[in-house]
This record gives sequence, C-alpha cells and structure tokens, in this order.
Amino acid sequence: MTTKRVTVLMGGASAERDVSLRSGAAAAKALEQAGYAVTLVDVGRNPAELVRAISETQPEVVFNALHGRFGEDGCVQGVLNLLGIPYTHSGLLASAAAMDKAFARKMFESAGIPVARGRVFTRAEMTGGDPLPRPFVAKPLNEGSSFGVFIVRDGQPSPLATWPFDGDEVLVEEFIPGRELTVAVMGERALGVLEITSDHGFYDYEAKYAPGGSRHIMPAPLPPEDYAEACRLAVEAHRVLGCRGVSRADLRYDDTQAGKAPRLIVLEVNTQPGMTATSLVPDIAAHAGITFPELVRWMVENARCDA
Repeated sequence: MTTKRVTVLMGGASAERDVSLRSGAAAAKALEQAGYAVTLVDVGRNPAELVRAISETQPEVVFNALHGRFGEDGCVQGVLNLLGIPYTHSGLLASAAAMDKAFARKMFESAGIPVARGRVFTRAEMTGGDPLPRPFVAKPLNEGSSFGVFIVRDGQPSPLATWPFDGDEVLVEEFIPGRELTVAVMGERALGVLEITSDHGFYDYEAKYAPGGSRHIMPAPLPPEDYAEACRLAVEAHRVLGCRGVSRADLRYDDTQAGKAPRLIVLEVNTQPGMTATSLVPDIAAHAGITFPELVRWMVENARCDA
C-alpha cells in the first residue's frame, strides 16, 4: 500500500500569515504522525507560482492551512477546483460566503439563526456620529482572527472617526455582553462547546494566539439545554453556509440580564479554524476523544474538490 501524498498550503500574504505558518507546521507534524507523506508549500501572492508549486509536489490531497484573504475566501479553493485536486475544509462558495460577514449574517437571519442587531455602514455615513448606541462592535467585512475589530464603549473616542479600515464599508453590530463560546463542527456533528476567557476583556489577536493569552474551559459550563442549543446552532450555521469538513462557529452567551432567559447569538463561522498549539478546534476534538493526528486524518480522508 502506497503512502498518500499530502501538500500543506501555509503562510500566504494576508494579515494572518504568521498564524497560518504555525497552523501549517502543526498540521504537517500531525499528518506525518498519521502516516502521510507531507510536503509544505509557503504560499505567496503569485497564483502562477502556487499552481507550479502544487503541480511539482503532485499531491493526492491538499491540506489547506491558509487563513484570511486568498486562502479562506474561495480564491485558493477555485484554483484547486480547476486543478482537480481534493482539498480539506469548505469549498469555494461556502468559503466566500462565510468570509463575507455581512452576507453570512443575511443567510443566518433567513434561516432563523440569531445574530446581533446591526448592518453595514459606509465611510460616508460615519460623519454624523455613532452608527449605533454604545457599546457597539465595528469589524471589517472580510478579515479573521479579530484583525481590525473594535469595541466602542461609553467614554471612549470612536476609532471610526479616523477610519482604520482598508475598505469603504464596515459591519457595525450591537455589543453582546456575556460569555464567549465556540463550537467545533466535524462533518454534520458538533464536537462540543468550549468557553473562552481572557484577561484582555476581548478575545483579540493576542488573546487568540499568545501563550497564556486566553483560557479554554472545556466543556463550557452551561445548562444542558443551552449547551445542546449552542451545538445545534453551530451545525445549522455550518449547513446554511454549505460548509464541509471541519468548521468552527463563534457565539456569545448573554446571561447577564436578571430575570431574563439567557440568549445565544451566532457571530460568525470560521471555515479555516486555526491548528496551532493554542487553537480551539484541537482542544474540543481532544475532549471528544479525537487526537490531533486522528482529526487531520479524518480531514484528509474526507477532502474533495468542487470540480
């Protein structure tokens, strides 16, 4: 029996390059432990160079460890579809839909999935003061790892006045108080709900990836019915976007209002969840009895392309 060849795509040119390099290295090590012949490709900005590098490695499957633009938004998925090479994670359409936060919101709303109140505002609309009552959250439409996300609270100057965003549009939502939850979805089932706590007060980039930046509580200490509902919402969001493989849904659990039942709000779905030493999905999978090599093996064996 020949050893299956897997090429790991990592790096890229997005703001999440460093995270992707760590994800790729960790996934490659686990893939080798699982018995695959692994080649690493550091992806740059030139798609022709990417095609050449992939063709030279002659993979039977591509493990996509890219994060952010180009690697997570459907672009690389389109290239791999044209090449006819199976790849891990979601396909072109689901990747593009999930990466566009405003579009994903509309899909969630149409399916009855609860989202935070908000909408897209243009730069020109920001001349008249705050777009929503404070506190509110402003985030780019297509970045991950909390890059460019601002929480605007009472008594603070608004960053929107100086417009620290690349594009001319920004998604503004009400701030949902309470607890930070995340759910790993593998195929058509939720692996579990994890709660994230951080001294940063916000699960930002440093909290996500710096050692000790956050604490993972697994399983999340929720009432059984709310735990089950978080799992259901994550699987439904995965389904509505058309995701496949492994995804991760981020939610808020608002249990701060006395006399009112807690509410769950879906923030977004990450189709390329991190695979670093501090990443969430491997933690959740481990609690479900799935080792990291077993997780990446499942992803490779369930890889496909849309062509």
